[in-house]
Amino acid sequence: MRNEVSGRRRAGWIGAGYAAQGFGYAAVVTALPAFKSRQGLDDAFVSVILLLVCVAAAGGSVLADRAAARWGSRYALSGGLLAVAAGLALTTFHTPTAVFTTILIAYGIGLGAVDASLSMQGVLVQARLGRSVMSRLFAAYTAAAITAALLMSGFAASGGGAALAVGAAAVIAVLVVLFGFGSLEPARTVMPELAGDKRHDGTRHVVLVCGAFIFTAFLADSAVSTWSSVYLDDSLLATAAVVPLGYAAYQAAVLVSRLVGDHVVPRVGRGAAAVGSLVICAVGCGIVVAVPEVIAAIAGFALTGIGVGILVPLAFSAAGQAAPGHSDEVIARVNLFNYGGALIGAVLLGALSEPVGLRTAFLIPVIGLIATLPVVRALRKLPTEPAVISPPATAPR
Repeated sequence: MRNEVSGRRRAGWIGAGYAAQGFGYAAVVTALPAFKSRQGLDDAFVSVILLLVCVAAAGGSVLADRAAARWGSRYALSGGLLAVAAGLALTTFHTPTAVFTTILIAYGIGLGAVDASLSMQGVLVQARLGRSVMSRLFAAYTAAAITAALLMSGFAASGGGAALAVGAAAVIAVLVVLFGFGSLEPARTVMPELAGDKRHDGTRHVVLVCGAFIFTAFLADSAVSTWSSVYLDDSLLATAAVVPLGYAAYQAAVLVSRLVGDHVVPRVGRGAAAVGSLVICAVGCGIVVAVPEVIAAIAGFALTGIGVGILVPLAFSAAGQAAPGHSDEVIARVNLFNYGGALIGAVLLGALSEPVGLRTAFLIPVIGLIATLPVVRALRKLPTEPAVISPPATAPR
């Protein structure tokens, strides 16, 4: 009973970490128009900054792996949250463009470190509780992101500045570190005596299999998040009030699927859940391509959200369970596929929007989703052992 209460408390603070991350990211994304105006930036330069942030986030994920291996993932998470908080706070001030870019790159490093270490912590607490909780942890991220977007909208409507929401996000991140550090999972999952065993030699296979699902999920996620509003506005000529509904429907569907995912996936099996998620996502994006109507597009974006909401936590859970002695390292590497998928979803669809149109460009995630279906066979063959929890260590691997 005591372990159950302790596990729930840890899960609560890890969920708070996910919420802080989601709130901060949504605040930054929705504040981009304000940043552009304040800093005097054009769309091309903003695209370059976003690319640099993605590259920095990939580096932050690698740093999280190193920090987790040496001190434990709660130190990687806390350091990442503090870097995110500092970056968020500094963006609220007008600075020279070079300084502003550097601040966002530093924010990106923290973003990547938090992305990876939150999943490490989630796998650990899931093993401690002995049941699936990853979907609900990701749901905290989604709910906080929706809240931040609504707050930003409210501030804009009342004439308030974007700095209020961004500053609030920085404060939330610091509070999670100050009050939640002691409740985070102190163990690390890499045990020195396992460093040379055969199971470690197979982690590359685990990374590639689970990474394929993360890559595809974020390809679809980035396509919808980046281009759904543009498609409804430019291609389907939706009214200004309707344009945001595609993204809203997508995020709402992601939230609902994550709230129920921990109950559904164990019952149907992760192989069946992965197939269902890929097919639902593909059908969703396929509807966008096949039926150029506003209602159909919004429904298609919502279907895509249902699949993505299940697929991401499923893949991270599978990675942690398949490499019980090395889940921190494996999750950090799997997390790198996040940024590859996100970049292609945003950049490739944008590049195709002029020559073929956004409607046809949405075939890209459809192709990616269908191409990932054969990987489900390899996913089914991965071990399902819980992550190994070992005492914290200070010596590197």
